[in-house]
Order: sequence, then C-alpha cells, then structure tokens
Amino acid sequence: IGASAGGLEALEQFFRHLPESTGMAFIVVQHLSPDFESQMDELIARWTTVPVSVAEHETPLEPDHIYLMPPRSEIIASGGRLLLKDRSDGLALPIDQFLRSLAHDLGDRSVAVILSGTGSDGSRGVKEVHESGGFVIVQSEESAKFDGMPRSAIDTGMADLVLPPRDIPAALVRHADHQDQGPLVAVDPSEAVKEGGMRAVFGLLREQFGMDFSLYKPGTISRRMERRLLLNQTSDLGDYVDRLRKDPGELDALYKDLLIGVTEFFRDDASFDVLERDVIPKLIEDTGGERELRIWVAGCATGQEAYSLAMLLIEAFERRGMPNRAKVFATDVHRAS
Repeated sequence: IGASAGGLEALEQFFRHLPESTGMAFIVVQHLSPDFESQMDELIARWTTVPVSVAEHETPLEPDHIYLMPPRSEIIASGGRLLLKDRSDGLALPIDQFLRSLAHDLGDRSVAVILSGTGSDGSRGVKEVHESGGFVIVQSEESAKFDGMPRSAIDTGMADLVLPPRDIPAALVRHADHQDQGPLVAVDPSEAVKEGGMRAVFGLLREQFGMDFSLYKPGTISRRMERRLLLNQTSDLGDYVDRLRKDPGELDALYKDLLIGVTEFFRDDASFDVLERDVIPKLIEDTGGERELRIWVAGCATGQEAYSLAMLLIEAFERRGMPNRAKVFATDVHRAS
C-alpha cells in the first residue's frame, strides 16, 4: 500500500473496513521525512485489530499482519521477507522500489494499492505488478485529498479497480477468494483451443486484431483471462464470451492485457553479457568497418531492449576507434508499443 500526502485519512478508511482475517500480509510504504519519528503503528492499531508492527530487516511476511516501513529506510520484498537498508540521498521513490521488488518476488500473488499523495511515485511500480500478473487498485481521484499519485497510477492504464479507500478491502477479499479457487481456464493452449469458450475467445481476437493467440504463452493467457473474468465479476467463460461479442471495449481491454510487455534496460544480465563479450565484437569485425550492421529487436515493448543494444554497439565501435555504422530496428505487434 503506497501513500503520501493526505494518505493518513485514506489509510484510516482502509483499515477501519479491513476484516480481521483475510490471509493477506499488508505492507504500508509512505513518504516520510528522514527526521520524522512515525507513530503510525499506534494510529493504525486504533483502527484495526490486525497486528501492526514496524518492519525490521529480514522480517518474514506472515498472513493477517500489517508491516510499516520505518523512517530513514528503503524497503524491498525478497524471498518472502522484508529487507531494509538506509535511505540513499537523491530522488526517493520508495513505493516504486518496493512494488517492483514485490512483483519480482511474488508475481501474480502481488497486489498494489495506491492511495492519496502528490507526485507520481507508484506509477512505475503498478506497471510491474500488473505485468507480473498481479492486481492493482487505485484510490478514486475524487476521494483523495491529493490526487497526484492516484491520477498518475490511473493514467498508466494498469489499474484493475478505482475505488474509495473504504471499498478497497472488500475488493481485496474478493480477489483473494478468487485466487484460492485455482485456475478458471486451461493453462495448456492445446487444451484450451478444444474448449468452445476459449476457441471462441481466440476467434474473436483473430477476427478483430488479426492475431492468433492460440499458440501464445500459456501462463500469460491463463493469468490474463482470469483477471478479465474477475473484473467482470463472473467465473463462467460462456458468459464472458457473450460479453466479448457484445462489448468491443472489453475485447480491446483483453487484447491490451495479453500484449503488455515486461521489459527494462539490460533486463537479462547474463544474455547482455554474452552479447557484449562474444556476439557484438564478432558482428562488428564481420562488417570490416565498411558495411552497415543492422540489429532487429522483435517484440520491443516500450523499447528498453533496443536502447540497451544501441548503447552496447556505440561503446563497441568506440573501443575499436571505428565509425559507428549500425542501425537498430524495433517492432512489436502491440500498436501502442
């Protein structure tokens, strides 16, 4: 749960409406001045019977507990534990940093909640939670004392639900109950195609967007379909197919959900090390310094991989004292990318 200016009121509304037993762990990440001695644990304890504690280094995450980020600290999730370090100087984006770690650690078990605050902290983190298959809820702008953070999170297009704080706990419980029911759609695409419902879904997508998703990544298909079923408050695939036939907006939302790309600069360290050490030098040598070297990044998402390769190429040409004769092309079937 990320909160900043005006977040105290939102947190009060959230925790006053939180059931005692949900099976979830809650981590509150706030913007706090380094010299601010927080009494947030005492405040939250007035609003809920769920145990509240200030996180310590290597605190294990347990269900039905609330953990608070201490002042003068940065916090991440790793291996089901909370890890702390002293806050570094410079621009602090503690919510983005924590949500990014949460997405990597827990994948589709992660949930991001963005409450009142100024600025845009959290907007990058919700993208990673969404892309990992997690769930994103944002406080409605009209209910927020400061709407900067909620508006930035909503503008990403990654928010699954936009609600006033008092309604968020009930939505979380519905989401958790849905998760515990297990998969609603077949994970194996070869099996999914045999089902009338999934065959119809793939057919509608192919007809509207010219893309055949029947051989797409099975885990992604399963997670994204479950998300759309949950958001449409149904567990019946047939009902959802009827909705897709009648509602072009929902078909477009499913299409965009399926094509969200997970990317970052130099994302796979080992692969980029091999490119830099073994592949790019040989490619440059093969050009003889005369011919143009062309690199094509297919499935470029928002472009970080293409720019990463461009950096390696520039450095490799400079090391050899050769003119930079390289072009990088980047494409993606997702038109917005």
